[in-house]
Amino acid sequence: NLVKVDFKRDNYVWMSEKKNKKIIIFASGDGTNAEQIIKYFKKNKSINVQYILTNKYDAGVLERAKKHEIPAFFYNNEAFEKKIVFELLISVKPDLIVLAGFIRKIPDIIISKFPNKIINIHPALLPSHGGKGMYGNEVHKSVIKSNDSTTGITIHFVNSDYDKGKIILQKSIKVDSKDTPNSLSKRVQKLEHKYYPLVIEKLLNEQSR
Repeated sequence: NLVKVDFKRDNYVWMSEKKNKKIIIFASGDGTNAEQIIKYFKKNKSINVQYILTNKYDAGVLERAKKHEIPAFFYNNEAFEKKIVFELLISVKPDLIVLAGFIRKIPDIIISKFPNKIINIHPALLPSHGGKGMYGNEVHKSVIKSNDSTTGITIHFVNSDYDKGKIILQKSIKVDSKDTPNSLSKRVQKLEHKYYPLVIEKLLNEQSR
């Protein structure tokens, strides 16, 4: 149900526990946001990416985790249903759970146990172009179809409804008349890579006050 992806440094988990603040990243895809977060905090003495969790056995994020020697787990739907993932989170006690291109709904039992400690990034200006099924290029197609003049990113807390948690930060860019879903994706992704690590750092620093 829950399979650890083994890396060279088996003792990495124990070494990383010396840091004060622990992040767990959930990702389903290629993992570019996850990698930016890993790189941003790699030399941070108090904040650490503890694990990468994915619900896809062939997700690109696993290779990125391996490259940076971050322990990673693949889990199937049964692991969620049997609360195996929940029990892992309880044992690790992360200070922040970060969704980075994660397309599965987070169970209410996890949300209630970690209030205001689960965040997501959405590639549009919520509440527009949000909800179930709105991820990746589907979002950018919707923006172009709607003839929106601006788009951007929304970083928000996660609640029991898709993309409806309290907004933490929004940043926008103009939509060009020549934009395609792919070109828009690339420009929006630059905002994601720049601002997601900064928001994570700010939230964790605020916890310490």
